[in-house]
Amino acid sequence: MTTFDYAARMRRARVEMQERKVDVLLASLGSELPYLTGYTAMPLERLTMAVIPTIGETVLVVPELEAPRIDPIPGLFTIRPWGETEDVIAIVADLVGDATTAMIGDHTWSVFLLALQEALPGTSFVSARPLTRALRVIKEPAEVELLRRAGASADIVAGLLAQHRFSGKSEAQVSSEVSAMLEANGTDTAGFAIVAAGPNGASPHHESGERMITAGDAIVIDFGGTVGGYGSDTTRMFHVGEPSPEYNEVHNAVQRAQEAAVAAVRPGVTAETVDAAARDVITAAGYGDFFIHRTGHGIGLDGHEDPYIVAGNSEQIEPGMAFSIEPGVYLPGHFGVRIEDIVVCTDEGVERLNSSPREVAIVE
Repeated sequence: MTTFDYAARMRRARVEMQERKVDVLLASLGSELPYLTGYTAMPLERLTMAVIPTIGETVLVVPELEAPRIDPIPGLFTIRPWGETEDVIAIVADLVGDATTAMIGDHTWSVFLLALQEALPGTSFVSARPLTRALRVIKEPAEVELLRRAGASADIVAGLLAQHRFSGKSEAQVSSEVSAMLEANGTDTAGFAIVAAGPNGASPHHESGERMITAGDAIVIDFGGTVGGYGSDTTRMFHVGEPSPEYNEVHNAVQRAQEAAVAAVRPGVTAETVDAAARDVITAAGYGDFFIHRTGHGIGLDGHEDPYIVAGNSEQIEPGMAFSIEPGVYLPGHFGVRIEDIVVCTDEGVERLNSSPREVAIVE
């Protein structure tokens, strides 16, 4: 089991809080809490919230019935269990005290934020994202290793799918099979498995349904699972029988675009430059109007996080940043093609965390 230096993370958080003139950080649902404490809140109507002051003791306010789930790290935080008849908002408000500015996690339920705003009228609430982004956008070596392991699991599944039978099955059935493959080959949890066949492939976030896969279908499979909380996100293409010349033309353009974008990754290049490297290839091939999303997104504890590889983002890529490279072309009524790997920027350039073949797999 991978362990992290949560005390060092907490110290870095407090330095960021001081620089941003923030008195307290409130971490509940979302990735802030597990990143800083190692504990993940259950997404229930009972509030779990860490109250992290810039100076002083961190207190994890948690429902009494959930307290046994917590394995506290000595010196990192204390636990304040609350009972069913207690007013948890009052407990948190008392711990916040006379703080002028509180940062709160973006995924905190609005019902809790609204109640805290009412209980603390003298406190200004701001998003914690700028702070947590600064902490998390550069991955620690142990984080990269977990991403690497998640990617290796996805590669195994991609290899199995290349030998898999698709025709006569529904998208939903294949999606379930992909999830089972992930969990049988190294992931802790199978997070998602988009299976989009034929014209459904032209919808990038298609919800796998009862459409039966038949001969002549191009199939987009976008899938991922987690290892130690860190995710994979891989897309590979499959075709039932030999593809048409049109399909091969589109696939070749997308594959070349993906290669160009990966090759563009290095320290100091901007996120929008990486996006342009992919987009220019697809535009030159005549399919620019059908590349309708950004080239990539960061990945870590969240499936989508900073940095975002998109036009207009002039942020420079730095060693330790991990993100997807996933150009696509979507032809309504016909098919879609997307090829996706996770990469990590290194001091020398780029490391791909996926190594499975990117050519279309011809399947039955």
